[in-house]
Amino acid sequence: MAKKAGRGFILVCLQLLLCFSQLNCIRAKGEDGSDDEIKGMFVFGSSLVDNGNNNYLENSTAKADFLPYGIDFPKGPSGRFTNGKNVIDLLGEMLKLPCLIPPFSDPSTKGSKVVHGVNFASGASGILDDTGFLAGQVISLNQQIRNFETVTLPEVKKQLGVNRRENRKAMKKYMFIMGTGGNDYLFNYFVRKGGYNVSLETFTVNLTTSLSHQLKKLYRLGARKFVLMSVYPLGCSPMLNALRKDGCIEVMNQAAILFNDGLKSIIDAAKSDMPTSNLVLVNSYNIVTDIIQNPSSKGFKDANNPCCEVVPLTQLAGNGVSCKKGGRICMDRSAHVFFDGLHPTEKVNVEIAAKAFTSDLKTEVYPINVNQLIQL
Repeated sequence: MAKKAGRGFILVCLQLLLCFSQLNCIRAKGEDGSDDEIKGMFVFGSSLVDNGNNNYLENSTAKADFLPYGIDFPKGPSGRFTNGKNVIDLLGEMLKLPCLIPPFSDPSTKGSKVVHGVNFASGASGILDDTGFLAGQVISLNQQIRNFETVTLPEVKKQLGVNRRENRKAMKKYMFIMGTGGNDYLFNYFVRKGGYNVSLETFTVNLTTSLSHQLKKLYRLGARKFVLMSVYPLGCSPMLNALRKDGCIEVMNQAAILFNDGLKSIIDAAKSDMPTSNLVLVNSYNIVTDIIQNPSSKGFKDANNPCCEVVPLTQLAGNGVSCKKGGRICMDRSAHVFFDGLHPTEKVNVEIAAKAFTSDLKTEVYPINVNQLIQL
């Protein structure tokens, strides 16, 4: 009898804890009951910010829902392209959001689950609709924005109880994160350069112009606070190790620099194009480059090789990016800059998120940091 009573008590406690955690996840106000804090994030982009949308794409080869991905993540493999948390998870913690941002493609992402934001990002996708063709099925940036407009936005407004007139005020309490662009170079322009017959500079202008239109679309839908994640130093990624002799592939790094300069121009133009918006550029290029050039200063030991076993481009069926299912993995993930052939480890993500939130260096955040953005 005592055992049954004990079990009953434990069961009640677990139910109360579950109930409390669910209430915590659907609260729309801050812990102090105020309405001043950021309520959540809407995330758009590619694998660097994808929280698991590609798990639900049957014909996509760009997936990370298997070990060793997620080996250090509390929930195990989740579709995040790293060993643990990605930048979105870490920014969410800094914003004191009560829950991880759920992926749009998860059928359970509805109702109260959307109150603190939704992640629309898709690994291998890009700004251009045809970027990602090598991975089969992906969700392009245009489609991600349509998903926000037609499905999530009406649901959020319903959950918050706001009408059309109140939408802008409600959306001001959300951060819109954009992390895309690299795949448009790596898996589009440089793969079929002859097909475009345009210079890198012209391609970049077209790319940033397209992104500017996409940001304006979100602005018309009510978005006011934007965080733009820059493209990493593409030419330094391990997937290109077999193609380079010494150092990084400069033409690919030059592409990233051109694109990131374009992002800065978008922010400068936003003063007239999107007059009531505020945008922040997180210059991941400079942050990651500093780590690669002087890894020991941040506690890293290997800035050239992936932590997990990757099937290289030179081998049959190798893409040079993805971890091999059940393959070898380094013991000390915190010593590596890259987890697979392209994506950073959680430790690098921690560096990026911390600088995004607190840095005062214009070379790392422009024109202000994320912490200053949420005060506006």
